[in-house]
Amino acid sequence: MPHFIIHCSENVLHLRPAKEIMQSVYNTAEATNLFVKSGAGGIKVRIESFKDFITVNTEDDFIHIFAYIMEGRTIEQKKNLSEKIVGQLNSMFPSVPFISINVMDFEKATYCNKSMM
Repeated sequence: MPHFIIHCSENVLHLRPAKEIMQSVYNTAEATNLFVKSGAGGIKVRIESFKDFITVNTEDDFIHIFAYIMEGRTIEQKKNLSEKIVGQLNSMFPSVPFISINVMDFEKATYCNKSMM
């Protein structure tokens, strides 16, 4: 169920392969034990790089993750998830000045997927 959508500057993918970055985010999220390990509720990770961007009026590299998770986790759990993922990426990319994440909740009442039909 959780979706981790990684946006990054194109240069980040020259520092490490996309699959390695995605697997690192996947493993870190899985290690929090907040999510099921398989099936429709399992962790999903995607990555998209940008050639053209402005980051705080510069062209400094960046990584930002949009994390969408089902409602029901506490603020502390979401904060821990954020800190763990940013910490992991910071250790992988010490030269990247902007690494961030925001965690947003899906509403159970309005969420629908194919398996629910």
